[in-house]
Amino acid sequence: MSAGLKRRFWDQIKVMLGRDPSRPIVAEIAPQAQVMHHYKRGNRDLIAEKLHARAHAEHKNTWRNRRWITLILANLLFVISFQFDIQILEGALTASRLIGFHAVDLNSGLQVILAHKHIIVNLVIGMTTMLVFWMLFGGRAFCSWLCPYHLLAEWAEKIHLYLVKKKLVTDQPMDRRLRSVFWLIFALLALLTGYTVYESISPTGILSRALIYGPGLALLWVAALLVFEVFFSRRAWCRYACPIGLTYGVVGILSPLRILYRLEGCFHEGDCRKVCLVPHVLDTVIKGRAVGAEVPIGPDCTRCGLCVDTCPTGSLKFDVKGLSKLM
Repeated sequence: MSAGLKRRFWDQIKVMLGRDPSRPIVAEIAPQAQVMHHYKRGNRDLIAEKLHARAHAEHKNTWRNRRWITLILANLLFVISFQFDIQILEGALTASRLIGFHAVDLNSGLQVILAHKHIIVNLVIGMTTMLVFWMLFGGRAFCSWLCPYHLLAEWAEKIHLYLVKKKLVTDQPMDRRLRSVFWLIFALLALLTGYTVYESISPTGILSRALIYGPGLALLWVAALLVFEVFFSRRAWCRYACPIGLTYGVVGILSPLRILYRLEGCFHEGDCRKVCLVPHVLDTVIKGRAVGAEVPIGPDCTRCGLCVDTCPTGSLKFDVKGLSKLM
């Protein structure tokens, strides 16, 4: 790994914790990438090719549709298992059993351990199962492929963007470091109060339990969050508050499954950043920012696939580290 890619790796972790992406210095950019950057500056043939590619690109929403189907079916399986007592997937997203195997959401498990101040064997087994699973499948993939609030927030974002386009509302971004602050606050509250405070307000847990066991007043809190995101700040909970996303981002640091950016075919049209649910992770696609010919997108990426669907030249692809070179 080149010095530039090593620095970018650590920079991506800092970005996940809330820092703004930094511009690479020339010395950190690999020679092959420097040649590509130079070729693209003011190249009229490339600009013409870019316009042609965008005009003829076929947008299929393939990965978005796969993701929505997976998310809906996974949550529906909880409902069916409970309603018909078939014991395939018992419990809820926070803690469950899949055909007898314990599965515990990592953030929920940490909250319980901090609150009770001792280790519960079944809890650790369930957390280990989820740790291995989400380490393989990309950490924050939990957010986009399984979390029911993420799906509602994605739909709310479409309404928000429509209202912004009509100039009825304006987006109010916040400091992304707030998410790390909230993670620490909820951890300290669990430790000091002996109560899993976050679980009582987690829209992920509230929606999961409401789907399985029936609605309750807690859904008003979820509705309030969605209203806030529609009229004030785009995807505010996921981007600036949810500790679950940060927990799974840390898990995904060493995940072999990632989105890989290939500089050579990219025209820097920016369409990918417009659709990205966490656009700060795509800072490397901005003209002149890539430090290598191929750059993996950082651990805060939710692996939602929207950028893969959108890129007109296929410069963003799902990739398994260590396997793609063998294929």
